[in-house]
Amino acid sequence: MSMTDPLGDMLTRIRNAQRARMSVVSSPASRLRTNVLEVLQREGYIRGYSESQLRKGLNELRIELKYHEGEPVIKEIKRVSTPGRRVYSKIKDLPRIYNGLGIAILSTPQGVMSDSEARAANVGGEILCRVF
Repeated sequence: MSMTDPLGDMLTRIRNAQRARMSVVSSPASRLRTNVLEVLQREGYIRGYSESQLRKGLNELRIELKYHEGEPVIKEIKRVSTPGRRVYSKIKDLPRIYNGLGIAILSTPQGVMSDSEARAANVGGEILCRVF
């Protein structure tokens, strides 16, 4: 049986692991997930991630979560665009998450990037998730 929303599954694993105060969480690997993790690492929401091969054709991502003074750095991580309801935004309509304290992660023609990078590149796209 295939997963209907792989990115939503990874975000839920991160959310649940942080509530359980885990330091590392694993998730199946894909290019989209890797790109989203790259943005989260660039913006300072996770320590890092690594990809390992379980067996031929099956890779796994190990995500190192980040805590500050015992509290999770990610307070809220939520999927915006779902497989049943895609949400697209032009550059001028990009939302500001908590007045600029959080980020929105977008899938654009120039790749996956945060909302501030999309504004700098003057490009819109599909809003994948929001992080605070």
